[in-house]
Amino acid sequence: MSTLPPLHTPELSIGSRLALDRRVCVAANRWGARRAVGWFFGGISRLGDGMFWYALMAALAMVGGPRGLIAAGHMAVTGLAALLLYRLLKRWTQRPRPYRVCPGVIAHVPPLDEFSFPSGHTLQAVGFTIVALAWYPHLAPLLIGFTLLVAVSRVILGLHYPSDVLAAILIGGGLGASSLMLLPLLSR
Repeated sequence: MSTLPPLHTPELSIGSRLALDRRVCVAANRWGARRAVGWFFGGISRLGDGMFWYALMAALAMVGGPRGLIAAGHMAVTGLAALLLYRLLKRWTQRPRPYRVCPGVIAHVPPLDEFSFPSGHTLQAVGFTIVALAWYPHLAPLLIGFTLLVAVSRVILGLHYPSDVLAAILIGGGLGASSLMLLPLLSR
C-alpha cells in the first residue's frame, strides 16, 4: 500500500488555487474599503501610473550626469518594452478584473484598461526597479518599498488578483534582467 497522496488532491487543484486567489482578493479589497487605507493605496497606485517613474528618470538624467542620462534612457526603453508586452498579454488573456466578476469586490479607483492579467503597474514597477538599482543600488530601500506598495495596491484596490501581481513580478523581473544582459551587447 502506498503512503503517497494521490497526484490530484483538492489542495493542489486549479479550482482551489483560483478559489484562494479570489478569497485573498476579496479580503484585501475589504481592507481597502477603509477610508485611510483606500486613500493611501489609491495615491500609491496613481504615482505608479508613471508619475513616480518619470520623475525618477528626469531626476537621474538631470543630476546624474552622463551616467544618469544613460540610466534614464535604459529605464525608458525597458518601460516601453514592458508596456508593449503587458498590453499584448492583456489582449491575449482577456481576464476580467476582479471587481467585474467577484461578488464583494469593488474597484476603489477607476482602471486604466479593461483586463486584469497581468498587472501593468506591477510589471512596470519591477522592471524599472531592477534597471534603476543596477545603476544606483543605494536607491534600493526607496524603490523596493515603493514597488511592493504598488503591487499590493493593485489587489487592495480591487483591480487585480494576487496571481496577476505575482505573474507581473516574474515577467517584470525577467524583462528587467534581460535588459541588463543586453546592455553590454548594445554598448559594443
